[in-house]
Amino acid sequence: MFFKFICAVVTRSLFILISLIGVWRVVWVKNNGFYWFLTILYLPLVAEMILTLRRRGNDYKWFSPAIFLFLISIIPSLWILELHHQENKSTNSRCDKLDSTENIRSIFNSWMNSTNGSESLKNIPLSTVCANDWILALHQILLILLILGKWLLPAAGELTRNQLSQLLLIFVGTAADILEFTSETLSDIKDSSPAMVYIILGVWTWSMLQFPLHFSVMHASSDDLSEPATSRFSHLRTDIWSTVEALFIQDGPFLVVRLTVMIYFNVVHQMLIFFAIKNFLVVILNIYRLCVLICDSKAS
Repeated sequence: MFFKFICAVVTRSLFILISLIGVWRVVWVKNNGFYWFLTILYLPLVAEMILTLRRRGNDYKWFSPAIFLFLISIIPSLWILELHHQENKSTNSRCDKLDSTENIRSIFNSWMNSTNGSESLKNIPLSTVCANDWILALHQILLILLILGKWLLPAAGELTRNQLSQLLLIFVGTAADILEFTSETLSDIKDSSPAMVYIILGVWTWSMLQFPLHFSVMHASSDDLSEPATSRFSHLRTDIWSTVEALFIQDGPFLVVRLTVMIYFNVVHQMLIFFAIKNFLVVILNIYRLCVLICDSKAS
């Protein structure tokens, strides 16, 4: 019980900390303290933590309120940072890139030197890191924290360790695909096209719903497994839900966006073609699998 309490508090504290870093970055780049009001989005997460601890800290099997509220608290900050970066690409001043060991070591040494001096807040080395690297780091930390957070959050009694490990493996693959989609696709939009940026961010936000939703582990309970017919129907239902989720939440929208980038914006390169073909194959295979599952469901 005490371990569950610690895991529940630590996980939600990390969620709030990363969201706070995102808000701080928004205030910094916008140079407007008004954006501190984004911290109001943390209140539902705090309320959820209190309610969860009162019911012994267990999460739900098919839905995670903590992860959902964490996404609500940090996604607006990432939207603002992405839009600001797209609007000010050409006016960005010199910055420190995190693309080599030497640059990272230089930033670290500058930070160590600044701690011994009396430099102002504007001279903090982290504030000189390139905007694109800041945004990419927030995306990476967000996805890693979603995986670790689900692992640390006390699972519901109906969610077995086998199902949790399966869900975490799915999360790892999903996170890699989402990170590649946002980083590569947004970089392909060379000119000023706010509408396309909004579409990409909208598809990214839509794909993030896979993390609080756990359709891929909707297996039957232990009592139902004693009846073969009920067990078979439950597994078919789980497979259908997971297939629909992959088709309409991730690979389908990703394919549409990549085709739009290639056809409308006339941006074609090797990696974009590869990932578009990959999305197309996954969509076709998911449609084929969905047809097979529906036929099996009718037969059963």
